[in-house]
Amino acid sequence: MLRSLYSGVSGMKNFQTKLDVIGNNIANVNTYGFKKGRVTYKDLMSQQMAGASAATANTSGMNAKQVGLGSALSSIDTIHTGGANQSTGRTLDLALAGDGFFAVGTIKGSVDFTTNKINGPIEDAVDLSYTRAGNFYLDDQGYLVTADGYYLIGEAGQKTNAGFGTGTSNSAGLLQIPLDAKSFNIGPDGTVSFVDSGGQLRVSGQIRVANFANDGGLEKVGGNLYKESSNSGTIDKNNNNTWELAELDIPGQNGSATIMTGFLEMSNVDLAEEFTDMIVAQRGFQSNTKVITTSDEILQELMNLKR
Repeated sequence: MLRSLYSGVSGMKNFQTKLDVIGNNIANVNTYGFKKGRVTYKDLMSQQMAGASAATANTSGMNAKQVGLGSALSSIDTIHTGGANQSTGRTLDLALAGDGFFAVGTIKGSVDFTTNKINGPIEDAVDLSYTRAGNFYLDDQGYLVTADGYYLIGEAGQKTNAGFGTGTSNSAGLLQIPLDAKSFNIGPDGTVSFVDSGGQLRVSGQIRVANFANDGGLEKVGGNLYKESSNSGTIDKNNNNTWELAELDIPGQNGSATIMTGFLEMSNVDLAEEFTDMIVAQRGFQSNTKVITTSDEILQELMNLKR
């Protein structure tokens, strides 16, 4: 059979994948914190018809004769460029101006809700995920959570049975704003403060930012969330298999993003670029179908030779 048949099939499959990625990008054009995908290709092996030869005293050298056998998927990249920041004016809408992710999670171990501190290693107490979507909310106890109920993780405030103090605890934990607080604010360095019922300024804690050596290696798990992978790097910068508060960066320090209150990071999908890529993918798909059609016509002509 003609090699071009199989080359055309490989090209069609790859352009189908590209259209799948483009479709997902367009579907998430208004998803907060969404990072677009990109497809790259590589050529398959080539069949060698004749090898290269060196020059002789009487003739020059000859190049190898090779016939390519199609294309293959090389990678599907997640492009972590920043999206535009949309002003909302809502105090719990937060955008990261720079590199990093909000650390969020569900409780699976020991958390002291009296002090809001995480007991022991973070990974034993919380199933951590990471997000750039900063639309947070308060639950019925005043804890900062995502729309899906994941707790925002940071440095807990100096909370006791008597209430909150004026500083942080140097311990990882949950962030809570008392239900009777008159007002609250989140600073560029992540400090969450509020005015209590007595008119005193208190500190609920500080939001921390997670950074990774290879953002593109994070795995999307849905719900605007990412998980660490074996190729993303880890927040365990001490490499002791224990994630500690010090390994989550203070916003604005060590190259980490600062926090913008009253803003949300929009998707970094560019519709003009996506529609252009869609046209290219469509034409590429059509071209590969033409290769298959033409190859089929040639085979039909060969079949007709027998008549």
